Amino acid sequence: MLEKSVMDAPFLKEMLETTYNMWRFGWDERNGGNISCLLKEEEVSPYLNVNGALRVIPLDLPVPELAGCYFIVTGSGKYFKNVKTNPADSLGVVRVSPKGNELEVLWGLADGGSPTSELPAHFLSHIARLKQDPDHRVIMHNHATNIIAMTFTHDLNERLFTKTLWKMCTECIVVFPDGIGILPWMVPGTDAIGMKTAAKMADRRLVVWPHHGIFGAGTSIDETFGLIETAEKAAQVYSIASAHREGIKQAISDEELWRLAEEFHVTPAEGILTVKI
Repeated sequence: MLEKSVMDAPFLKEMLETTYNMWRFGWDERNGGNISCLLKEEEVSPYLNVNGALRVIPLDLPVPELAGCYFIVTGSGKYFKNVKTNPADSLGVVRVSPKGNELEVLWGLADGGSPTSELPAHFLSHIARLKQDPDHRVIMHNHATNIIAMTFTHDLNERLFTKTLWKMCTECIVVFPDGIGILPWMVPGTDAIGMKTAAKMADRRLVVWPHHGIFGAGTSIDETFGLIETAEKAAQVYSIASAHREGIKQAISDEELWRLAEEFHVTPAEGILTVKI
């Protein structure tokens, strides 16, 4: 008999706060957006029985690379504003089966619920990021308002898009020196968009889906939320400044961005800034 309630688990409490904040910020209207967080068995076992599964869900896209891994994930069709009041319906703790072709549900996803339809994109991006960073844990997708707006008014060239965001807020080049990846518009919830997103995640942690939203990756929910939050703030500044009658008159220069990178010991993605003087 487990002595600790899953409602007291730190990983669950963090998901409740984060999903509510994402809804409160207007990033996750209705059932938009999703999160998956990689968990260690020692984080899960004090709260849940890890020796059995409540049920098993087949995976259309097997992920043997993640065999045996535990995740807390948001559910398909669930409203983020309701996660706090009904977490067992809106979230699930799952484990990838030994062959990587099934999900073993350990808790949540009540009444036959399913994980987010974007789970293939999440899993493929987890695999890509783990190859780059063994401490990677989180994939987060939402409909950040100003990032979406920017995809209607700005050139969708990754280099130019990244440079514009870097120039909007001093902290941006420090927070995401690896830059922004951008996909062409694609139908969401498919293996194809998952594969394209994962390919971008091989060398960066932010990927924009034009006219839809953004994918972020990080070592914790806080880090990933802050990563998206920073890009979204820069996009908001861009939209406000661009709408001004006289347009943008000045911005952080390339030389100043280099000075920021040196001061904070980050390496900007190649090909975005002019040659360092």
